[in-house]
Amino acid sequence: MYRLVLLLAFFLFACGPKSEETSRPRDAIVRLMEADSRGLDPQMVSDLASTRVAADLFEGLTRFDAKGEAEAGLAESWSVSSDGKAWTFKLRPDLRFSDGTPIRAKIFEKAFSRINDEASGSPHGALFGIIEAVSASDDRSVVVSLKNPFPQLPALLAHPAMAALPFHRIDAAGEKWAAERPLVTSGAYHLTEWKLSQQLVLEANPHWHGGQPKSRRIIWKPMDNLNSAMRLILAGGADISGEYTPARHHWLQENYPAIVRNTPFLGTYYFAFNTRQPPFNDIRVRQALSMAIDREWIARQMVDAGNIPAWGLLPPGLDGGSPFKPEWASATRAQRIERARALLSAAGYGPHKPLRFEIRFNSSTEHRRAAVAMMTMWRELGVEAKLLNSEAALHFDSLKRADFQFARSGWIADLPAPENFLAVHRSDAGVQNYSGYANPSYDAALDRAMAEPDANARAALMREAERILIADMPILPLYFYASRSLVRPDIKGWQDNPGNVHPSRTLWKAP
Repeated sequence: MYRLVLLLAFFLFACGPKSEETSRPRDAIVRLMEADSRGLDPQMVSDLASTRVAADLFEGLTRFDAKGEAEAGLAESWSVSSDGKAWTFKLRPDLRFSDGTPIRAKIFEKAFSRINDEASGSPHGALFGIIEAVSASDDRSVVVSLKNPFPQLPALLAHPAMAALPFHRIDAAGEKWAAERPLVTSGAYHLTEWKLSQQLVLEANPHWHGGQPKSRRIIWKPMDNLNSAMRLILAGGADISGEYTPARHHWLQENYPAIVRNTPFLGTYYFAFNTRQPPFNDIRVRQALSMAIDREWIARQMVDAGNIPAWGLLPPGLDGGSPFKPEWASATRAQRIERARALLSAAGYGPHKPLRFEIRFNSSTEHRRAAVAMMTMWRELGVEAKLLNSEAALHFDSLKRADFQFARSGWIADLPAPENFLAVHRSDAGVQNYSGYANPSYDAALDRAMAEPDANARAALMREAERILIADMPILPLYFYASRSLVRPDIKGWQDNPGNVHPSRTLWKAP
């Protein structure tokens, strides 16, 4: 009876408050995100929340549609050379930034140069490493020269880091250009207001080539407490939440099936070892900790929201191959624990010298549960792990500074290609290589895969690079993501897709 009363109280709170319903603006779509945007310069941010906002504000030669597929953006068409290494994009006529300044082909040349300028601090150099050069043959023609054939180039160029940026403002104001209001943009929206930790307000760009988007106003609200976000959606105070806690998955499906969106997508949840210093500069320690994890239990029971256990990095279905699984994954737990103990003993750890370290994670019930589960499983090895929780901005700043021992990380695809997952672990990947992993054999294997024009051979070589990476274990994969979104029934245009890409310009609110 007590449990029933609590459930009824929650139901009434979640579904009925008129104050929440009336607070939701009818002329705007309110979207919730797990963390505040970390910046508005799309070449300087790499976290998911910032990238999603940037994709609303800035448009490139191509962009993603509602199905998560690349389509023409600022370019109206393109052609490819016979060797697949030169792509020529033709810009639409009379393109303009939101302040009316013309958009010309030279802007993309400058954008690529800035990404690859070490002084800029952009984390995206490795992502665009397949590109040899970007040049403008005239005001409306952009030529992208590749090091190797790359059929996924339209998807790559849809990333907001290669969008048309307002260099006339960047050159005039320097880093302060992103603080200008309204922000000068090239996409369907421009930003008119940003209240830190409260909301970002996007209004229709009056000069966007596509005319007025279906929804003229978008409000992005950061909300790191997923249960609070869920309650706000159910109460009608917001329209879309890009995430909900796995613990509520079955309850939501049973009680609110019309708003639940759950589908596999291209992302891998893992933790990163700091391989630059003890204890995790020793491969035996990393392998031992990985062997002791019960991934099946974590994915099927702890998370239990459509996720698949992961021993490797590349999600299933990415290239037609099966997910990687090391030989020890088929052993019983007792056998794996025995092997793990032997590895730790060989590395100098045991009852008289227990392995001690901190597990760092950003604020989230899901991340805390994963950290606690691993900490508990490692106790059987005599490992003493402590938890260190911080908000998202501080967490990822710590990862970039290598100020951690073992930390929550992961990767969600920028484009549907194996190299997008693998390239961030190259020795020359920069700050995105959180673990500091550096193995020339891995770099060479990835180079061979990137140079292979045949699709099947290329996929096989990508898998070989993955095998090297996982054998070295700079990261500890736990599971492959399944998207968990809440979308109010009156929001139209949402299409589930493996990339979990849902541009605001494709959404609208029914009367």
